[in-house]
Amino acid sequence: MLFLSMPPAAPNQPFGPKFDEALLLAHDLHRHDIRKGTGRPYISHLLGVCSLVVDYGGDEEMAIAALLHDAVEDHGGRPMLEQIRERFGDRVAHIVDGCTDSYVLDASQKEPWLQRKQEYLARIVHEDTDTRLVSAADKLYNARTIVRDLRLEGLTALDRFNGGRKNTVWYYDELVHAYRHAGTNDLVEELANVVDEMKRLTGYNRPAEMPRIASQEPC
Repeated sequence: MLFLSMPPAAPNQPFGPKFDEALLLAHDLHRHDIRKGTGRPYISHLLGVCSLVVDYGGDEEMAIAALLHDAVEDHGGRPMLEQIRERFGDRVAHIVDGCTDSYVLDASQKEPWLQRKQEYLARIVHEDTDTRLVSAADKLYNARTIVRDLRLEGLTALDRFNGGRKNTVWYYDELVHAYRHAGTNDLVEELANVVDEMKRLTGYNRPAEMPRIASQEPC
């Protein structure tokens, strides 16, 4: 798939006004959102994911997609995706789409957690490299937060998630296998290290009742 992209920023040069626009949009959309169980402003997550994308070699459009990666599933579904396409172009919209697991207009009416996660695991292996990098950055930021909170709070840190304790760990473990299956990189391997620590802290190592998705098995 080909996209018409904005001119890339020169090495060590600041991003352009489209990045500013995306940052303002992300803050406006998520202004009243907080991180589960922490009370921290949600923008901290979006900025953290964006930072990881840039640190691991992402360009301006990937950084913009990182800022907006939760906009569709949390604030407006497909109409929001089309707004992103109109304002930031096809490539940004494509990456955001690849980071989305629900398109409902009302975020409180999302499909069941397990259904969304299984469908996303089957889908992410077919996404392009740039989309997988932004997706994996999102998961790395979350996994690091979970590990930190596990050290501070113990297993109760997992109770804030819709998947519960074992299924949350299962999902992150499956994501590592999915990303590796599609083609690993330094970010994915860092995620693998963090997920290994998550499993060590919890004692959950691929729960038997949650077998690996068939599409993730090595060829």
